[in-house]
Amino acid sequence: MAQDTLVALSGITKSFGAVRSLRGVDLTLRAGEVLGLVGDNGAGKSTLMKVLAGALQHDDGEITVNGRQVRFANPADARREKIGIVYQDLALCDTLDVASNLFLGREPRRGPFLDRRAMHRMAAETLSNLHVRVKSTYQEIGELSGGQRQAVAIARAVSFDPAVLILDEPTAALAVAEVRSVLAMIRDVASRGVGVILITHRLQDLFEVCDRITVMYEGRSVEDAPVSELDVERLVAMITRSDTEEVPQT
Repeated sequence: MAQDTLVALSGITKSFGAVRSLRGVDLTLRAGEVLGLVGDNGAGKSTLMKVLAGALQHDDGEITVNGRQVRFANPADARREKIGIVYQDLALCDTLDVASNLFLGREPRRGPFLDRRAMHRMAAETLSNLHVRVKSTYQEIGELSGGQRQAVAIARAVSFDPAVLILDEPTAALAVAEVRSVLAMIRDVASRGVGVILITHRLQDLFEVCDRITVMYEGRSVEDAPVSELDVERLVAMITRSDTEEVPQT
């Protein structure tokens, strides 16, 4: 295993009753790398990332983090290993302001009281460091654009100081300018040494920010290649398996 490998998944399987969602998935992620994880609907991408984030427990296979084999019983276990995730639904509270969303559940306190001044100062610093622009940290999340909401969700995950950050469809339904901002944020996070796993159906985004792409098909990892060796046509063929024999079912 390369010295800078943060995470290695080997032979990961997961079944839901008679349905085999993951059929033996291999994946590696290095420090400072943006890895694109792609596949058609039902390929198992989100299930795999829920396993890595501790939201689901795999049936078989190995997860190695920084050279140590681990098994997560819950998301808190994954967070202790510095693995963060931003789900597609963002899990933000529209009626709370930006700062409150950033520090929800870990608000700074002065004695028994919430220190709102410190919380907003820390929120402003966090957003500034990640080049996230909002009118005010006192704005309610529900007042923000889709791109701003996505940026706040990523900023919240980054504020936990993750070594690995998983992003599930972060640019879905965003305007062009907002997509550019989110992609720039992903590059910025990776430049800090964080390994980023990007799940997206927007193939153009992969060529903008990814170093490498892993392709899943029907619950298996079937291809892995540097972005420099790919173009859109080749990637589509990898995803649809139109240029190879169908993966055998077992």
